[in-house]
Amino acid sequence: MRKPIKEIASHFGMMDNRQPLYEADFIRHKACVLMPTYNNATTIASVVKELLNYTSQIIIVNDGSTDDTEAILAAFPQLKVISYRPNRGKGYALRTGIREAAKAGYQYAITIDSDGQHYPKDLVVFLRQLDETPGALMVGARNMDQENVPGKSSFGNRFSNFWFWVNTGISLPDTQSGYRLYPVQPLARKRWFTRKYEFEIEVIVRASWSGIPVISVPVSVYYPKPEERISHFRPFKDFTRISILNTVLVLIALLYIKPRDFIRMLGSKDGWTAIYRALFVHPEESNHHKAASVGFGVFMGIVPIWGFQLAVGIPLAILFRLNKALFLLAANISIFPFTAFILMASLATGKIILDQPWSFDWHSLSLEQVKQDGAAFFLGGTVLSIISGAIAYLFTYAILMLSRPRR
Repeated sequence: MRKPIKEIASHFGMMDNRQPLYEADFIRHKACVLMPTYNNATTIASVVKELLNYTSQIIIVNDGSTDDTEAILAAFPQLKVISYRPNRGKGYALRTGIREAAKAGYQYAITIDSDGQHYPKDLVVFLRQLDETPGALMVGARNMDQENVPGKSSFGNRFSNFWFWVNTGISLPDTQSGYRLYPVQPLARKRWFTRKYEFEIEVIVRASWSGIPVISVPVSVYYPKPEERISHFRPFKDFTRISILNTVLVLIALLYIKPRDFIRMLGSKDGWTAIYRALFVHPEESNHHKAASVGFGVFMGIVPIWGFQLAVGIPLAILFRLNKALFLLAANISIFPFTAFILMASLATGKIILDQPWSFDWHSLSLEQVKQDGAAFFLGGTVLSIISGAIAYLFTYAILMLSRPRR
């Protein structure tokens, strides 16, 4: 049986009229707190009460809750509450809240979960960082080594961090944290693909692609004991959706984003300045070290493990302590539209090595022909990548020896 609103308010002490501690900062930054919620009636009142100690600029998105959430929220008249039925997923709730915050004139929204894991006292961390990096999207970095952190959360976070890095080239310690600050105006104008948990991956990847700085700030987190924990995350279904999203994002990055960024770099003075600095400025790096970075980049850009060149090459570049900027620059040899030429050259090289005729007939296509051409492609691509990497190393080393002062 639902309790009367006055009884709920009296029980949680919601008649407190104190001035919120960070209200002036929220108003100055045109910021609000955005909290999506679904069936967290046991925790939401205490979370809201604590939030009101810091600000009254709060938007709640009730994502189709079927418990006492609606009645509890009604006891807080100072909140802006958006409710709908049925439940549509956390991503949909966040998208709805971002649009509503932008419509209300806010510039930023700090998202916080309603299950009590996040500490409202950390709101000031985001507000202070705004003074240094206005316009950034901030992700709260949790301490994932503390007690009671679920094993699946720790693994999922490392998995997500890796693919975010592959898609954007940005290293973040915690890409799955829901405690974030979003610049709502540019995000509200975008059309999104996802509406479940995977939205929190899509939004930071696409924000980075559109030029919004994505950074991390340290926050605290509370993980209750397993028997006290409430989670709506469905490991198999949601992990599958996240994996499919990462696959799509990687394809977009390889076929469009990275070629676009490379062309933009070559077309700008700052891009050429960055190339010059990577090649000639760092005196602590030897000519061999720089040339090896270029040669390895060309090798990984051509070696026939398409879709995984950077996923494999970047960790190896870090392991070998190569110049990552030069490695990534050289690996762009495989960007579209050069991809087609590399594929054809790999196949042709393999056929020459295997002494196979250069012919292809769609009408007589057979499994045996596919096997032969596949073997020729992988052999040719491997040989081509080694030769190209070696040539790139020698060419770069010669240029550096002629134009760069010796150490």
